[in-house]
Amino acid sequence: MLVISGSVSIPDAELVFSAIRAQGPGGQNVNKVSSAIHLRFDIGQSSLPDFYKQRLLQLSDQRISKDAVVIIKAQRYRSQDKNRLEALSRLKVLIQSAGFVAKSRRPTKPTRGSQLRRMDKKAQHGKKKNMRAKPSLD
Repeated sequence: MLVISGSVSIPDAELVFSAIRAQGPGGQNVNKVSSAIHLRFDIGQSSLPDFYKQRLLQLSDQRISKDAVVIIKAQRYRSQDKNRLEALSRLKVLIQSAGFVAKSRRPTKPTRGSQLRRMDKKAQHGKKKNMRAKPSLD
């Protein structure tokens, strides 16, 4: 069982793992051993709350197919077990990021005092620049 938060979890029956051969350099081990993992998770058929399902489907993530299936390929490690754990952790992060709701920004206005301080500072800066100028012959 993959625990997402205190109230949300995914049973193991909804996760489909398949072992495949990893890509890239690695010698004979790469050509013989299926150490990479494909994790498939069907969003529509899952037991996730509707809120998570809708937010996941709204994401523009390349790991989510048009059929609403999350496909994660983990091949960093030489061990199949470590790759399985990495795929699970990536899925957990993806679902947690979909559940995060950003606070809406409340527009604010600068205070009268801060406006006055800003204008005073601008005036002082202008005076300083005028003092650097060459004196006129008037």
